[in-house]
Amino acid sequence: MITEKQDSGSLAPLLPVDQNQCFEDERSEGGSISGAIFNISTGMVGAGIMSIPATFKVLGVIPSFFVILLVGYFVEVTVDFLLKYTHSGESDSYGGLMAESFGKFGSVALQICVMITNLGALIIYLIIIGDVLSGNNSDGSVHLGTLQEWFGIHWWTSRAFSLLFVVLFVMLPLLCVKRIDSLRHASAISIFLAVLFVVICSMMAIHAMWEGKTQRLRWVPDFSHGVSFSDLFTTIPVFATAFGCHVNVHPVRAEMGRPSDMTSAVRISLILCVAIYFAVGFFGYLLFGESIMADMLVNFDQASDSLIGTVLNDTVRLSYAIHLMLVFPVMNYSLRVNVDELFFPKRPLLATETLRFFSLTFVLLTFIYGAAVAIPNIWYFFQFMGTTTVMCIMFIFPSSIVLRDAHNISTTREKILAVLVIIFAIGTSSVAIYSNISTYIANK
Repeated sequence: MITEKQDSGSLAPLLPVDQNQCFEDERSEGGSISGAIFNISTGMVGAGIMSIPATFKVLGVIPSFFVILLVGYFVEVTVDFLLKYTHSGESDSYGGLMAESFGKFGSVALQICVMITNLGALIIYLIIIGDVLSGNNSDGSVHLGTLQEWFGIHWWTSRAFSLLFVVLFVMLPLLCVKRIDSLRHASAISIFLAVLFVVICSMMAIHAMWEGKTQRLRWVPDFSHGVSFSDLFTTIPVFATAFGCHVNVHPVRAEMGRPSDMTSAVRISLILCVAIYFAVGFFGYLLFGESIMADMLVNFDQASDSLIGTVLNDTVRLSYAIHLMLVFPVMNYSLRVNVDELFFPKRPLLATETLRFFSLTFVLLTFIYGAAVAIPNIWYFFQFMGTTTVMCIMFIFPSSIVLRDAHNISTTREKILAVLVIIFAIGTSSVAIYSNISTYIANK
């Protein structure tokens, strides 16, 4: 495998190269900044978006807006940390930076966190897609999927069969693409669908408000109705997970014609995602009020008294399901690279190694499919990821690289920011874990 530099600790992207001149040609004809924006944004706008309206119910509208801005700012800071050390060091990957600063232990710790996070996220994606298509049975109440509403309950509208069809005929062709920049068109479509989802939710909320059917919004936390101070911290992991893009930064950067444009691409992506998240949170909360569920799609699983309402409900659910189908390959890309690097650290995966590439793809996809069919609900695991591995990948590891300062380039301001980010990550995660455990014990 040929990259700008090679080291066993790097999580180098797959590039179909043969000679140095070929590599230069790839760079000169590399990915565009628009493609980078779509791929980075697609990596962020995933399953976490469905839980954002529920955080508005806990925090209130005004604090939620400021928390979104705060998390987005810390994401920009930590991505800048990674890019600065990438420009100054000898590594062109996240794992390489961890290896430079903390040796083999650092790169392995990152790989394990990435695998747990991405694997869990991809399983959640398939579970949500299965819920949309084939419904679920939650707390004794049956929620029909779109296929069951249209065609009735048959073996071919079951979760196992509908997911198998999606995996084989939608996801597998996209997973066979070896360059992440080749997914830019799918990423653009997924972002369009996310925007469509926001627009439809906004229109439905405004229409409900016009007819006087919306509930009174909670602008600040209401501690008199069962919300405790520690509950506020359980919302931070949801926002953090929704902004996760760090593992995709280096693969996308490696394929850009001008890697220096990566900073601008990340900032534009963050602005886009902040707008999407606030709009989804505000209008979703405005539409459903205190009845909003942790997964907002469940709220759309209800009969409507008009044909237009039924069409809108189905459109919202299906557009989001298709969005997740297109996000899936981008997340899977970094998962596959990390799994390969962990098990074959001295044998980088070349684009010409077709058997190994497809074997990894098949094994991972089979495991994810089996888990999504077997596990009906893994939201507790989703919260676990948001308070542990996600915090490490997004905040703790990049800040630790700055504090370690292997190249003596960190400024005093950057070190102070790094300390604040680590305190923020560890503090909020600890309180969130305590709150979740307390709630679990109280409900037993």
